[in-house]
Amino acid sequence: MLDWINVISAWAVPVMIAFIPLYAYFKKVPVYESFVDGAKDGFSTAIGIIPHLVGMMVAISVFRASGALDFLVGWMTPFLAALHIPAEVLPLGFLRPLTGTGSLAFTTDLIKTYGPDSMIGRMASTIQGSTDTTLYVLTVYFGAVGIRNGRYALKVGLFSDVIGFVAALAVCLLLFG
Repeated sequence: MLDWINVISAWAVPVMIAFIPLYAYFKKVPVYESFVDGAKDGFSTAIGIIPHLVGMMVAISVFRASGALDFLVGWMTPFLAALHIPAEVLPLGFLRPLTGTGSLAFTTDLIKTYGPDSMIGRMASTIQGSTDTTLYVLTVYFGAVGIRNGRYALKVGLFSDVIGFVAALAVCLLLFG
């Protein structure tokens, strides 16, 4: 059974890459021209969202460099200790909605420092998989289509990140604590 799964997983992507243009060709779709038109649209979309991405990256850098992140972690440490939650994972809860790359780098650093089988490593990995880069997603997708008022999407996205963070901590404490 495992051999079949390995064969399917090894061939799934190449088969799809070959199937889609072949299907389009037989449906009389101009494959190359459609690809070029899509690439042109993608390029203009990328140019249009660059200002939004730069603004978000500057805000993240200011948040980290100002010491606000360290202040929040220090302020919350006694509360977290009472709940048996390591304070080392708290910055991940603040970083994950802001930046995928930054939070992944932070998770990697936690795993290198404490080990993948430590409570901190397990919590960091679970948080990384249970939350999303909400502000990045809103910046890119809303910027791409020109949506200016995303207040409800922001509220729901950040709320789901908080729930994902808390659930990740609770599950890790229940399973590994």
